[in-house]
Amino acid sequence: MERSAHHGVPRSSATTGRRPSVTILEMQKTQRRVAPHPLLLGYYADEGQRQKYLADSFRATAPHYDGINRWMSFWTDRWYRRQALLRSGLAAGMEMADVGCGTGIVSELARGIVGPGGHVVSIDPSAAMMAEAVAKGRVAAPVIGRAEALPVGSGTVDHLCMGFALRHVADLRTTFQEYLRVLRPGGRLLLMEMTPPPRGILKHVLKGYMRYAVPALTRMTTGSGAATDLYAYCWDTFENCVPPQTVLDTLAEVGFERPSRHVAARIFSEYTARKAM
Repeated sequence: MERSAHHGVPRSSATTGRRPSVTILEMQKTQRRVAPHPLLLGYYADEGQRQKYLADSFRATAPHYDGINRWMSFWTDRWYRRQALLRSGLAAGMEMADVGCGTGIVSELARGIVGPGGHVVSIDPSAAMMAEAVAKGRVAAPVIGRAEALPVGSGTVDHLCMGFALRHVADLRTTFQEYLRVLRPGGRLLLMEMTPPPRGILKHVLKGYMRYAVPALTRMTTGSGAATDLYAYCWDTFENCVPPQTVLDTLAEVGFERPSRHVAARIFSEYTARKAM
């Protein structure tokens, strides 16, 4: 692009007749939004409504969240998360960010791993969920914020984790760019998600449990319509989530090195990647 003689304003190549240095197709590819799943019209009609639905649902569910997760996972939730953190390379002395920390289970486990020489900052958009985390003494540095615009300085953490919340962001590309920004050179990323098999008996069994049994038991144990609806919604996001390869490709496109996926118990995906040195 040329600059005009007046005010340094760029002159477009359409005016000069020159071919642009970056094609429109390349720009679209670079800037395209990568939603983790399509709009689920049974719950909301647009992005603004999606954010409000999640905010309202987590506010109502926060007091019940830990109890539901415990019995839903057959009391393995803490054990599994700790193993995933260790597999991803979290170690003593590290500075770590737990994004989408919810009620602070991952933060508490991470604090036990990094020890007194490390530090864990816990980030979540829901004040109600964060209040639960604080009340239970699980977080040392609570921060209200969104994954797409982290209130964390650039190059300040050695490890960043997001546990079972990737489906709730608006744009994977923007989110991963933020993760890359806040990690130090050589820093590690861990994304934990549930990934149902695309077909087969296991998918049907899992759907029967997660989509129908868990919401029904949630209503019986909590009496909360919002919590019941949220857990039905969670299955719908699992079922409609982009395939694992899209997650890996997007990590690579924004600049992460060595993106990979470890599958545990046939249904849990642990995506890991590193920031270049």
